[in-house]
Amino acid sequence: MKDTVTEHTFKDEMIKHGFSYEGTKALFEYLEQYEQDCDHELEFDPIAFRCDFNEYENLKEVQENYEDIKDLDDLRDHTTVIEIPNTDRLIIQAY
Repeated sequence: MKDTVTEHTFKDEMIKHGFSYEGTKALFEYLEQYEQDCDHELEFDPIAFRCDFNEYENLKEVQENYEDIKDLDDLRDHTTVIEIPNTDRLIIQAY
């Protein structure tokens, strides 16, 4: 049994788990595209999403946590990067 989650419900729940409003929108769009590309329906599990993805203010903050990252291209070589439109913020898949 699966439950369809609206973008509004997704945003409300993910904000509770530390994501920004803009970040929740970018993550929701990424996950929807993933479902379409892979023809695989995801189960809504905000705790798992929080464990799998982290939002950062900017690349510098990412580099403080991952000293081996030299630039954005280097980060993309290591993991999935979701750029949040109109901001410097990034969501990366934990690696």
